[in-house]
Amino acid sequence: MTSPTAPPSLALDAIRGSAIRDLLRITERPGVLSLAGGLPATELIPVDRIAAAADRTIGEVTALQYGPSLGVQRCREAIADLSGCDAAQILVTHGSQQALSLVAAALVNPGDTVIVDDPVYVGALQCFQAVRADIVALPITASGTDTAGLESLLRTGVRPRIVHTVSNFHNPSGITASTATREALASLAQEYGFFIIEDDPYGALRFDGVPIDPIPGERVIRLGSTSKILAPALRVGWMQAPPTIIAMIERLRQSADLCGSTLCQLMAADLLSDSGWLAGHVDGLRTEYRRRAESLVESLHRHLGGRIELNAPQGGMFCWARLPGVDTSALLHAAVTEGMAFVPGSAFAVTADFGEHLRLSFATLRPPLIDEGVRRLTAALDHE
Repeated sequence: MTSPTAPPSLALDAIRGSAIRDLLRITERPGVLSLAGGLPATELIPVDRIAAAADRTIGEVTALQYGPSLGVQRCREAIADLSGCDAAQILVTHGSQQALSLVAAALVNPGDTVIVDDPVYVGALQCFQAVRADIVALPITASGTDTAGLESLLRTGVRPRIVHTVSNFHNPSGITASTATREALASLAQEYGFFIIEDDPYGALRFDGVPIDPIPGERVIRLGSTSKILAPALRVGWMQAPPTIIAMIERLRQSADLCGSTLCQLMAADLLSDSGWLAGHVDGLRTEYRRRAESLVESLHRHLGGRIELNAPQGGMFCWARLPGVDTSALLHAAVTEGMAFVPGSAFAVTADFGEHLRLSFATLRPPLIDEGVRRLTAALDHE
C-alpha cells in the first residue's frame, strides 16, 4: 500500500532543510564524537535542582491546566527581572525558535525584505523563508552586522521589515557585536522604520569581561531562552518587545498552540527567580565551557598546526574555523567514517562561499573526547 502524497505549499517549498538537524541523526550512531550540534553538556544540566522545582510545581493543580497565551505571570515576572524590563514587555514561548517564527509571521508579508548576517543562524533563515521573505544577506564583520553595508542598502531605497542578528557569540561565527554596531543599528532602525531582532541565547555564557549592553531603542525585539543555561527540554523561551508588538504576537500565538506548558513555565520561574542559585550555576557553566573551548583550540593547533585558521571563542558554544583549500562538505563524509562530526560552513551560507569553513561545538564533550574528536578530524583530513 503506497502512502498518499501531496505537493508542498509555497511556504514549505521555500524552506531550506537544516543540515544541522540532519546531522543529529548521524551523531546518534554509537561511537561518533559530535562537535556538530549546539547542545549544552548533558552532565551540566542541573538535574537535582530541576527535580526540586518539578516537585514543588507538580503539587499546584493549576500547573496542569491551560495557561495564558502571554505565558504564566510568575514566569514573565522572573524573566522581566533578569532582563531589566517590565513584565508587560515579555511573552513566553515554546523555546526562542517559536518566538522567532511568530515574529516573522506577524511582521513579514511575502516579498518583504529581511536582512540577515552571512553566515546566518539556520533557524532564522528557515523562519524567514517560511513567510516567503526576500532575504538579503550582508557579510558579518568583526564587529557584528555590517552597518555600513546596511546603510548603503537603505540609501538605495531598500526598506527591510526586519534586520536579524545573533548579537552575542554569533552562531556560527562566534562574533559579538560591538557597542558601536549596536548603536548604529538602533539609529538606522529609528530612521528607516525597520525592526531589529536581537537573538541572544548565548549572552550569559561570556568567559571574561563585562557584558555589552543590548541593542538600544524601541524598535528592538529581543529573544532569550532557558535552553542553554538550564535545559532544552523545558522549552521555555521568550521575546521582549514593546507592548504593542507583544499584543500582536499574543493574538497570532493563539493560532499556533494557544499557550505554552504551564508546568514548564512555573518550573522555569522557580529556577530563574532563585537568583543566588542561578548566578552560581551560570558561573559554573562559564567556567567549564571556557575550559572546553580552550581545550578545543589547543587540540586544533596541536593536531592541525598551520592548516587551520580560527579565532579563539570568547563565550557561547562554537568555534568557527577555516581549512584553506578544503571542501568541508566532502570532508564531513570522511570525518563520519573516522567517527566524528562537525557542521560544514556551507550549511550557514546565504550568498557567500563558506565551503572551506566549519563550525565546531566545544560545549557537549569533555576535553579528552574533544581532543580525540580533533584527532579523528585530522585523520579524515589526511585521508582526503
